[in-house]
Formats: sequence, C-alpha cells, structure tokens
Amino acid sequence: MKVFKFGGASVSTAERIQHVRSILEQYKQEQLLIVISAMGKTTNALEQVVEAFFAGRKDDALQLFAEIKHAHLQVRQQLMDEQHVDPVSLNDFFTEAEWLLHDHPVRDYDYYYDQIVCLGELLSTAIVSNYFNHCGIPNVWIDVRDIIRTDDNFRDAIIDWDYTSAKVNEEIKPLLEQKKIVLTQGFIGATAANESTTLGREGSDYTAAVFANLLDAESQTIWKDVQGVMNADPKHYKAATFISKLNYREVIEMAYYGAQVIHPKTIKPLENKNIPLFVRSFIDPQEPGTCIHNKNTEHLPPIIVYKYNQVLVQLNSKDFSFVGEGLTARLYEMFETLKFKPNLTQNAAISLMVVVDEHPEKVDQLAHAASEAFGVTIQRALTLLTIRHYNQNLLDELCRDCEIILKQQTPETIQVLMKKADNEN
Repeated sequence: MKVFKFGGASVSTAERIQHVRSILEQYKQEQLLIVISAMGKTTNALEQVVEAFFAGRKDDALQLFAEIKHAHLQVRQQLMDEQHVDPVSLNDFFTEAEWLLHDHPVRDYDYYYDQIVCLGELLSTAIVSNYFNHCGIPNVWIDVRDIIRTDDNFRDAIIDWDYTSAKVNEEIKPLLEQKKIVLTQGFIGATAANESTTLGREGSDYTAAVFANLLDAESQTIWKDVQGVMNADPKHYKAATFISKLNYREVIEMAYYGAQVIHPKTIKPLENKNIPLFVRSFIDPQEPGTCIHNKNTEHLPPIIVYKYNQVLVQLNSKDFSFVGEGLTARLYEMFETLKFKPNLTQNAAISLMVVVDEHPEKVDQLAHAASEAFGVTIQRALTLLTIRHYNQNLLDELCRDCEIILKQQTPETIQVLMKKADNEN
C-alpha cells in the first residue's frame, strides 16, 4: 500500500481538486491512504479568526469565519450539484466553530488555536471525500482525531505511538482491505480528553509519515506544486536547480536549517522502516520527482536556505563571569519555557548570541527574562543565509552588498547572519 499527501495548493480550487481526482484515477485499484491539508491559505485565515477571538473581538472573528465558510461552500457548489447529499457534513464543522466563537476565552491562546485551526483540514477533506465518492472514486473519510492520540502540548503535540498504532490496526487496516482508499486529515490529533491538537505548522507531511510507518507502506508521496526538491527556493534564488535524489540525512539537515520542502519530523518515521519518500508535482504527475531514500548521494549542488525577519539577541555577562558557568543552561531553560527555538547560537567568553525568528511577543519575553542574568541588546530585520556544500564564489555572490553581522561554519555548512546595505530584506 501507498501513502499520498496532498498539500493545500493541490486542493485550493475546484479545478485543482478535479485534477487530483484525475491523478487518483490511475491508482483506483491500489490500497491508498490519502492525507490532505487545508485548502490554500485557509490555515492563515483561521489564524486570523483565533487572533480576533482571543483579543475579545467576537464580531470580527465571526465575520472572518463567515468568509471562510462561504469560500468552502462555493468550492463545494462548483464540484457538486445542490441535490447531492454529503455523507460527511460541512455544517457539523461550521456549527462546531461558531459555537466556540460565541463563547469567551478562558484558556490560553494555544488551546484555542488548535480547536479552531484544525477545522481547515476537516473542511477540506470533507469536501474532497464527498466529491471523490460522487465521481466514482470510493473512499472512506476518517476523522484523524479518532486515530492519532497526543498529549496536551497544544500547537506542538507529541504523538502517543502505542495508542495510535493500536487504532491504526483496529480501524485503518480493515478499511484499506475493504475499500482500498482511506482519506483523512494531516496536522491534527486529539488528547485523551477529546480536545483537538496540532502537530506543528506544516505537520501534514509528518502525519502521512506516521501512517506510512504504522502501515508498513511501500512508499510515501508528497504531491506539491513544484517538480520536486530544489536546491533553493526559486522565489529567492533564480538559479535554483532540481535534485532528483537525496538521502534522509541531507533532507533532515535541510529542514533543520529552515528549508520549507519537508517538515522536520517527517523523515524519522520513514527512516525507521526504510520507506522511500517521493516529492512529485501534481501539476505534471508524469514526472518522477525527487526520491528520498537511505542510500548515499554524491555530487549534490549547494543547498541554499534563506530565513528572513531574523532577530539577533546578544547577551553579555553582567559580572564578567564566563557564560559557560551555568548561564548558557539558564538561557536554554528560558527557551524551553517560552516554547521558542534559536536558529543559531554562538558563544564568546563573556557573551552569547542567539538568532531567532521575529515573534515580537516571544522576543520581548526572552529579553525580559534574560535581563535578570545578562545585559541584553537586540538587532532586528536581519536575514540568516545557510549554504550546505558551499563554495567561496557562491558565498561572495549571495552576500554581495550585505553587512555581515555573524558567521558560523563547518566543513560542509556555512551560516551567515546579514543585513542588506539598503536596509531591505
């Protein structure tokens, strides 16, 4: 059996959903588990709903959600006539959201984020499942929250593998044998108390890998709007080139440094069972795409990753004691408390520099907490460039007209924190 994952771009319009159907027509006789993301920019739109709701702007939250509701109903109408009866009801999910939005927040932000944002995947899969059944691709829609059990670390939940494995054996495997196609959601799960959780932004790839592992799939395919894995984001580097083969380690390194191709957690469940991962284009499905496996790959081009809107937080010892004397450990405790991760760290004798994403509230909280032990300075609007398999000519080209703030390198990888000379990123 195979596991397919279709991202938000592949189901963003009725036309693209119809195109996905044409891809699946070629696999109707195979056992497939399909994971589907929220449509297009729905997750971003739902995040705005959460922000308005949590800020006490109930009317704004309801209006924003009404727009999301209208967009989904419009796609559904374009795919199926009004007389078609949907086995999976969109109205149930609309009611669930509106009931919550009429309430007042009494728990923390991350809890409400997960309860609201999870609806994106539920709505998209309901529409797609109903449409596929309507046009002759029989499938069973599954609420993944009934399968994937997690802890209550909202927005970055940890999976209970034992419980989830038992549910896969009990519910998913028999369905695959009977109906061949099971369609479900990525990115979300639920606690033992039946509260929705999310697995981290862009976590649908990870969901698909969890199922591939537990089902001993022969492969996992991620269908995207690109040819496969590129050595850089073409939006930021015009000379980006296609890579036909990669190994697990290289992809993990790329993800660690911020490449957006594969979710960082995705590789481990696949590597544990030696399951190959394919990244293919849903626009041109005849192309083979990129194969990611456990074999050595040689002669890779430089891998270029940009992270914009970076913040340099410099921490200086107040009493000239070495930062290694317990202060570094205290800093990482602060990161753990804030659920905030540094993208780069660098130590000197009495100072420590950390580079983080620009989340103003968390940056301010970090600076405030660190000020008890350190003198703190902050520099914003920076870009972190990472190049694996770098060469000096490429580095000079990409850093031209930039002020270098910080540099860190190994024989394979170089990272440069820089500021554009014209103050633009």
